[in-house]
Amino acid sequence: MAKKITRIAKLEFMAMQAKPGAELASLGINMPQFTQQFNDATKDRAGEIVPVVITAYDDKSFDFVLKTTPAAFMLKKAAGIQKGSKTPKGETIATITAEDVKKIAEYKMADLNAHTIEAAMRIIEGTARNMGIKVTGMPEKGDN
Repeated sequence: MAKKITRIAKLEFMAMQAKPGAELASLGINMPQFTQQFNDATKDRAGEIVPVVITAYDDKSFDFVLKTTPAAFMLKKAAGIQKGSKTPKGETIATITAEDVKKIAEYKMADLNAHTIEAAMRIIEGTARNMGIKVTGMPEKGDN
C-alpha cells in the first residue's frame, strides 16, 4: 500500500547546519534522521544556503530533494556585499561581470525556467539589477 503524503514543505538551511526545530516539528517527521541525512548530503556545499523540498508521510517517514543555492545569495557572494541596495533603481552598490552571471546561470540552470544559457543569464541579470548590482559586458537582447 502506498504511503499517504501528509505535507510538502519548502525550507532553507545552511549546508551541514540543519537542526531539529519548530519548522521540522510541524512536519511530523523523524527530525534527527532528517538532520543527519541533510547534513551528510550537503557536506560539499559548506557556507551555502541550501533550499530543500521535504515530502512528509503519515508514518513519519520523509523524502527530500535538494535545490540549488538561491541566485541572490550567489550574486552577493560574487559582488562581495552583505546585502542588496535599499533603492536598486537609483543606487548601484556593486558591479559584476557577464562571466560571473554565466557561472551562476550554469549552476542554477536545473532550477530555472529557461531553455538556454542566454535566457538563464537574463534571469540572473534581472535578479542582480533588482539588488542594485550592475552587470558589465552583457550582450544586448538582439545580439545573438
